[in-house]
Amino acid sequence: MEPENPTSPPEVPSNLQFTIPVSESGLAPAGGPPAPPEPDGIRWVFIGPQGLRAGWSVAIFFALLFCLSFVANRAIRATHLLPPPNSNAALTPFRGSISEGISLILIVIAAWIVSRLERRRLAEYYLIGPRRVPRFFSGIVTGFLALSVLVMALMAGGWLHFGPRALSGGQIATYAAEWGVVFLLVGCAEEGLARCFLLFEFARGLNYWWSIGLVAVVCTLVSLNPKASGLWGMYALALLGLVPCLLLQLKRAPSTGFWCAAWVTSVFFGAGHTANPGENWIGIFSAAGIGFVFCASVKLTGSVWWAIGCHAGWDWGQTYFYGTPDSGLVANGHLLTTSFSGPALWSGGADGPEGSLLVLPIMLLILLVLVVQYGRRRDEAPNAATSLAAE
Repeated sequence: MEPENPTSPPEVPSNLQFTIPVSESGLAPAGGPPAPPEPDGIRWVFIGPQGLRAGWSVAIFFALLFCLSFVANRAIRATHLLPPPNSNAALTPFRGSISEGISLILIVIAAWIVSRLERRRLAEYYLIGPRRVPRFFSGIVTGFLALSVLVMALMAGGWLHFGPRALSGGQIATYAAEWGVVFLLVGCAEEGLARCFLLFEFARGLNYWWSIGLVAVVCTLVSLNPKASGLWGMYALALLGLVPCLLLQLKRAPSTGFWCAAWVTSVFFGAGHTANPGENWIGIFSAAGIGFVFCASVKLTGSVWWAIGCHAGWDWGQTYFYGTPDSGLVANGHLLTTSFSGPALWSGGADGPEGSLLVLPIMLLILLVLVVQYGRRRDEAPNAATSLAAE
């Protein structure tokens, strides 16, 4: 999936750049290191100007993830560590931490193996960047406050109603901490997959035409699942990306690869939520849309840490603090109790706040906060492509 325009290679983060002076003949001048030879023969299929081609990296990653998941699922079933996937067991902090913790470990193992094949550090998958800790906590605050604005808007419209507090005493702090751990794992696992590894690889290997093909494949595969819900939300974001990414491709903009990758990974992220119970098309569109906002945060802040924090803060606010459904799931051990009334278009229905039409301006508000806070710091933003530097 290498871009078709090899004359416009992606940029490299400034702290990882190195240059090789090359003469018009393509050879390094005397005294300098030799220019890397172009792959020839069968090697061209697997090796590009940046090493292992992105398409093979992604294919190897998912093959590894499939094998690792198969082994992990067999071990879980043998030990009865978690209830069967099709059971009606309640979502608890223990169940969530085990499930998300295993997912995160498997993603890290698969990505680490691929990073060894690519001869790069694992941290290069958008995990390095300036002011990571402050931006992580800034993301947490932004996510929780944005969710709170949405909840207050639903209450003001008469679509959400608060009931009595569900916890008291030491349970408040205990469940707050336990759900905090769960949603930190959720943020790391989901952002690690979509906004670290996949965004990084697709950004260095996609052009517009490959992007269309991948989006079409994702939409087709998900539509074949009879249990999938809210498909039009996924289709809507897929259609929204067609024209902007085409314009970038026609302009041969250096950032084309990154934004095409953002489009593909956001559709993929929305597709991953279609199997959740109670989802509607707005909920799926909001999942895909916030995925795009998180991609923009990577571009603006220099790493994925703001997105991880925002993801965790939003989910913690929904599941624990306000006790609303989160992608159609209601958990045990939430602080407040809420109920919904009125048309699902406004209340969100079984999907919760994410399924309300009011979530759309909230996503734009988050994007605006990002642009205002980090938009002028262009020198700190990551580039669309991988570093060429090996360890």
